[in-house]
Amino acid sequence: MDNGDRSGAGAGAVGSAGSLGLRVGQAVFSSASLLFMSVGVEFFSYTAFCFLVTIMGLVIPWSCTLAMIDVYSVFVGCPLRVPGVMVIVVALSIVSFAAACSSAAVIDLLLQLHGSHSSPTFCGRYQLSAMMAFLSWLLMAASATFNLWFVASRW
Repeated sequence: MDNGDRSGAGAGAVGSAGSLGLRVGQAVFSSASLLFMSVGVEFFSYTAFCFLVTIMGLVIPWSCTLAMIDVYSVFVGCPLRVPGVMVIVVALSIVSFAAACSSAAVIDLLLQLHGSHSSPTFCGRYQLSAMMAFLSWLLMAASATFNLWFVASRW
């Protein structure tokens, strides 16, 4: 099953060029989510938004660290296999999805209240932040799926 990847890893498994692309996308979308939520917006009034900021604050350094591991693995051609990484990738994916969903639910509630609790500008920024969090989660879910597939194919 050769997919043209020099490292010998699966298409999106840790240590491959595909994984590097997923990690960079995760870091970009998580940073955008954090930026839209926290710059000039009073997000701390809502627990779900605080949860989203906390999780995106964890996803950014995690994704950047794994991106550096992927860069090393791609250039050296020796994939780094750490079993604990898979558990963290799956757990962070689940928690990221929970944060994005809870934020989207609060935004929906704020919009149904016709902006009586939030200005339209803030609601728009909240929506952008939640959308970026969902995109980041989508890439994390793809990464978790590729890594699970890679682990399963090795047995």
